[in-house]
Amino acid sequence: MPLADRIRPSELDEVVGQRHILAPGKPLYNIISRGKIPNMIFYGPSGVGKTTVANIIAKKTSMSLFRLNGTQASTSDIKDIVGNIGTLAGAGGILLFLDEIQYLNKKQQQTLLEYIENGDITLIASTTENPYFYVYSAILSRCTVFEFKQITAEDILPAVHRAFTLMGEEMNTKFTVEDGVAEHIAYGCGGDVRKAANTVELCCLSSENDLVTMETAKLLTQKSSMNYDRDGDRHYDILSGLQKSIRGSDENAALHYAARLLCAGDITSLCRRLLVIASEDVGLAYPMAVPIVKACVDSALQLGLPEARIPLGEAVVLLATAPKSNSAYLAINSAMQDVEDGKTGDIPRHLKNKHYDGEGAEVKGQHYLYPHDYPNHYVEQQYLPDVIKDRIYYEFGDNKLEQQAKSYRDMIKGKK
Repeated sequence: MPLADRIRPSELDEVVGQRHILAPGKPLYNIISRGKIPNMIFYGPSGVGKTTVANIIAKKTSMSLFRLNGTQASTSDIKDIVGNIGTLAGAGGILLFLDEIQYLNKKQQQTLLEYIENGDITLIASTTENPYFYVYSAILSRCTVFEFKQITAEDILPAVHRAFTLMGEEMNTKFTVEDGVAEHIAYGCGGDVRKAANTVELCCLSSENDLVTMETAKLLTQKSSMNYDRDGDRHYDILSGLQKSIRGSDENAALHYAARLLCAGDITSLCRRLLVIASEDVGLAYPMAVPIVKACVDSALQLGLPEARIPLGEAVVLLATAPKSNSAYLAINSAMQDVEDGKTGDIPRHLKNKHYDGEGAEVKGQHYLYPHDYPNHYVEQQYLPDVIKDRIYYEFGDNKLEQQAKSYRDMIKGKK
């Protein structure tokens, strides 16, 4: 059994982190203390205590505990558990702990629904993905969702010390741990207690003369200092944090989130998001951001890591400190919404490609006014279809460049 399982807490007070739901007087703490367990879904990253809390709940009830993992469970596995209803094995009720519920298909989740609804089975499900996107809505409506948050290094530190103590007891020795080793492991595990415990175990097993050095800890601490899944919620949370930090002109926060992507080796996602931000959030306030960021992205992709961090860091700082405008972003969204709503109409005849005028044509001739033949290369004429001829999509932003463009537009149209 891995060390992470051997040091798993058996009481709520021993669980690290999650004080927002597990501190005395908080909702989940009160539910567990009263022993009347509802259907629940535990949502959060790996290694933050979801399985531990489920085990503690199972010990505090008279129900028979059954376990399934969504990555491996089949419909027959679910039916086998259902078969215990009304038997001696399920006399006190059935508590089903279903890990990674998001991997069950809709039919498998529906198989459970009837028994959850009538109370034959009490479900505690866990998931690392947002349950509102991945769990069948009928099951979701019958469960209470508790979010488990990433654990801070300060909260993990006691678990690291406990892990070193237990390893010493099991190996009948007292390990000497260099200063800073425990803190390095606590910070390097990215909020994952399981990862921290596994690192402690490796450090102890590989130590010489019962001395755990910082060099050993740095070598064995997993490179990724965060919970990161390229296709999961954490991935998109980091990208969202990056874009919102740049939009909010906080270059330090933006650099932090960019660094998390770079440390995970995910150059592609960072490059794509920076290209989007250049047009969506900086836009016409500083149009040169687009070619500059494109050049930085091209350099990064050609260089590869670790050098790619340099041009990408430049792009992040440039975007975060540049003036902001989303006027073009809003304009194209508005125009596309009209098209999707069917607000199009026929293109004005004078804008169409030249056509042959048949005998039945009410108006003959193209009658297009060529703007370059007029002062300031402008002449008044209708460009939008009749049904939306007065529609306005673009509003000039309040930044310097767009206001200059507005002044030019007003001038050629003869407005003050």
